Amino acid sequence: MSDSQPYEPRLDDDLTLLSETLEEVLRSSGDPADQKYIELKARAEQALHDVKSRVSNASDNYYYRAKKAVYRADDYVHEKPWQGVGIGAAAGLVLGLLLARR
Repeated sequence: MSDSQPYEPRLDDDLTLLSETLEEVLRSSGDPADQKYIELKARAEQALHDVKSRVSNASDNYYYRAKKAVYRADDYVHEKPWQGVGIGAAAGLVLGLLLARR
């Protein structure tokens, strides 16, 4: 999970920029009497709304799953502290070996 954390702010920034740009385009000029323009604007607004909703739901789902995993790990370490120490040491050793190869 920690590998994805550096990309999350950049993804959020990119989505915000895209959203703001699309909203600005939708507010910009266009012939309000042109039926094709009206249809395109409506589709773009709906797509923007759908994407914002999906991103929000995905973010909430990710946060919930991460929080649940942290609580499970915390419970496991409290129930079996020495196994938790062993798993942490093994994970650290593997990670150290992988990083040392680069």
